Amino acid sequence: MSKIDIGISEDDRNTVAEGLKKLLADSYTLYLQTHNFHWNVTGPQFRELHLMFEEHYTELAEAVDDIAERIRTLDVVAPGTYKTLSELSSIEEVEGVPEATEMVRLLTHGHEQVVKTCRDALKKAQDADDESSVALISDRMRVHEKTAWMLRALLPK
Repeated sequence: MSKIDIGISEDDRNTVAEGLKKLLADSYTLYLQTHNFHWNVTGPQFRELHLMFEEHYTELAEAVDDIAERIRTLDVVAPGTYKTLSELSSIEEVEGVPEATEMVRLLTHGHEQVVKTCRDALKKAQDADDESSVALISDRMRVHEKTAWMLRALLPK
């Protein structure tokens, strides 16, 4: 493959990619958690939550692909193993099957954590003048902020 020349230095590409790797890891962990909850939710809100979780994990599946492809566009290897993603993720995995309201709480927290990861990655991309990564990260942040809001609306006060 020929040398990459997209107007971003190798050091800046690596710095941006590190932020994107953490975003990828958090997004993938949240995808797995959401899919797990989709399969295992029970209770009076079963249908509503089952369908909503499916919408969320489907959106996250597309997102992880977009994030990984952006990392590759920066000429950096995207992490692709459970072990590596787990080491990079700031979202803790859940043991067992929580009840439905706890699932919603955990997913709310997960989406809020991804927003924080986006903020860190966004700063790196802005500092590198990497508008393509800025756009991707900003879009992801908006999705996670909205999803967290919608999930919070389901929780008792």
